[in-house]
Amino acid sequence: MALTRRTFLSLLGGSAAGAVLFQACGVPEDELLVQAPLEMPEDLVAGFDNHYATLCRECPTSEGVTVRVMAGRAKKIEGNVDYPINRGKHSARCEAALQALYHPDRISAPLVRSGARGAGEWNEITWDDAIGRLAGQMTGAPEPSSVVMVTEPLGSHVGMVVNRFVTAIGGRHVPYETLEQTNLRTAIRNVYGQDVLPDFDIGNSRYVLSFGADFLNTWLSPVRYGTGYGEFRQGDRERGTLVHVDSRFSMTGANADEWVFVKPGWEGHLALSIAQVIISEGLGDADAAEALTDGGAIDLVGYAPEAVSGLVGVDAERIRHIAREFAGQRPSLAIGGGSAAAHTNGLFNLTAIYALNFLVGSVGREGGVVLNPAPALDDVPVTPTTATFGEWAQLASGMSSGQVSVLMVRGADPVYGLPDAVGIKSALLGNEGEANVPYIVSFSSIMDDTTAMADLVLPEHHSLEDWGDDVPNPGPGYQTVGFQQPVVRPFFDSRGAQLGTRNFPDVLRSIAGELGLDLKLAGQSFKDVLENGAMQLFDTRRGSVRAGDFRSFWNGVLQRGGWWDTSAGFDGPGPAVKALPANPIAPNFGSASGSYRFSLLPFASASLTDGRGAYLPWLQATPDPISTATWRTWVELSMKVAEEMDIKEGDVVRVTSSTGSIEALAYPHPGMPPDVVSIPIGQGHAAGGRYAEKRGANVLSILLPLTDGETGALAWASTRVNIEKTDEWERLPKFENVAPDLAEDDDGHIIQITPTDN
Repeated sequence: MALTRRTFLSLLGGSAAGAVLFQACGVPEDELLVQAPLEMPEDLVAGFDNHYATLCRECPTSEGVTVRVMAGRAKKIEGNVDYPINRGKHSARCEAALQALYHPDRISAPLVRSGARGAGEWNEITWDDAIGRLAGQMTGAPEPSSVVMVTEPLGSHVGMVVNRFVTAIGGRHVPYETLEQTNLRTAIRNVYGQDVLPDFDIGNSRYVLSFGADFLNTWLSPVRYGTGYGEFRQGDRERGTLVHVDSRFSMTGANADEWVFVKPGWEGHLALSIAQVIISEGLGDADAAEALTDGGAIDLVGYAPEAVSGLVGVDAERIRHIAREFAGQRPSLAIGGGSAAAHTNGLFNLTAIYALNFLVGSVGREGGVVLNPAPALDDVPVTPTTATFGEWAQLASGMSSGQVSVLMVRGADPVYGLPDAVGIKSALLGNEGEANVPYIVSFSSIMDDTTAMADLVLPEHHSLEDWGDDVPNPGPGYQTVGFQQPVVRPFFDSRGAQLGTRNFPDVLRSIAGELGLDLKLAGQSFKDVLENGAMQLFDTRRGSVRAGDFRSFWNGVLQRGGWWDTSAGFDGPGPAVKALPANPIAPNFGSASGSYRFSLLPFASASLTDGRGAYLPWLQATPDPISTATWRTWVELSMKVAEEMDIKEGDVVRVTSSTGSIEALAYPHPGMPPDVVSIPIGQGHAAGGRYAEKRGANVLSILLPLTDGETGALAWASTRVNIEKTDEWERLPKFENVAPDLAEDDDGHIIQITPTDN
């Protein structure tokens, strides 16, 4: 039958007959339920096109965003021009949050495993039943310490709730991050005496010297750093100079004035050689030089450019050139991270790198290392709790020996992210049908690799449906608190109160209530906890939002997306300059490294990052900024090596380490050194929905379980591999691009790149 606009509008306010008519016309019943007048939100009834400020949670840095909502649906995400971290800019990952909200594979109710563990057989149950089951398992645990909570590193109020929950039950909290920043945090603490990461003021620098930190792509806060880079290049002053030291041609290297190849793991020796030139030629701060050399007790002659040139792979005269420019073009800034931190001597590397800032007077000043103050909220963790890879290896061993009775996982996917050599998957599966970990619970709303191993799934709201807050780390140099509010109703609310998704902290509160525990939290919901935190800010009577009463203040905070006080910067004494490492630490690549030709450098892609974005098709289709490849796993290798091995683009190659092998598509790269290969992280999921499953390969699975000798952090850039061509070929999906002019030395290392205008 024909359905006119007049008939359609008249039926919207009609009775059940309307449902019959819509079914006859082929309109699904579920759609009618969502759009029915009684279910429609107010802004749809009134016809408003609203914009709501909130936080993006698709990457570790929570950027401030505004969401355009029309007809009760989130339609478009933009950067929040007010929010200090990104100042109106945002990443592709923020855009993809819309797909995460409306993803067809979202889990819409609590699930209980009905078949063998990992078989993917589930039954829906109610929330009351699910919470009762979990509480029963926790009550029956042989020891409280056998109950383990795994999360991503958590700060702000959700971190406070988790800490109180774990303390109340007597359990253990073991945070997990795929590419852990343990060495970075430790180096900042050792060098600058700070528990919070500083702000790197790239926008006001004249000379930036970066070691391994791909800050224009994925490192720490790339949107903020990218904004600063724009000011660095195009501000109302002399154009700044960027020198990037790395073993891989990254996005930051491509935008640099000079990309300097360094042999993997030798970044710290290069930094000390730069320090030696500055000190020996009297180019730096005399007092800092005195303190760094411990009054002359540490002799840096052994780090003279001629002495280390062969080790680091950089010409001695070039080292002098960098040192003189770094000392002469102030304010200058040295930063390090990424692969430079991911070796067995990663802490040594970063300690040497960050000490360079003392020599040029860049600590605690504009254009340099701006120290961040303590958080404005006194009831939240100063910095997120983290666990090292060494601790995770111990936990996996404890799982295998039956020391973990209940494992709860939220916001983390260790089954995917940990190297196979750790044995986390086998520890969870058990032997001969007997589970080593009796009960596994996941709070994920997507069936990722770890959730697929669970016995119980308690899905949480998507961030666009939920309340939250964030204390940025690193912050912008002054106190900042971001607030996250729901911009749409929870998508699965129509399923009823006993199904659908829920707020994670509120679920923890419900579990504690079932156990008879009081977490001593304000109010009856997590929203009340956030309002209590906002009350602390209101009581300061300062900052970006001020009002005569709290309700007006709260509304103002939500409208602006947060609260910040540009006058509340770091006000403590400047950090004392400590002596440089007295003994150099060389990188270790494992006992069998001599049998493997190439250094393997995994890297986080701009879209999938550490793998968390693989379930979103927009991110899968976002091209890598260097290779422009999408949807697959590729291996970047030197064009010279590719010619030698008769490898062309799209050839399937086998990459083998001493712990395993993967297959991926070859991408001969004009910027790759001959003794290094790099592979993006993010593909190769066994679960994760239709867009992520069984696509590409997981490079993390073949990493050696090597760790930093001082911190126990995973040395994820210290694995060596061999490459073997197979008989298969597949077209690598990518956009075309043009390679820049290159200059190579006699060994095939890239020594000069002529970039396009930046």
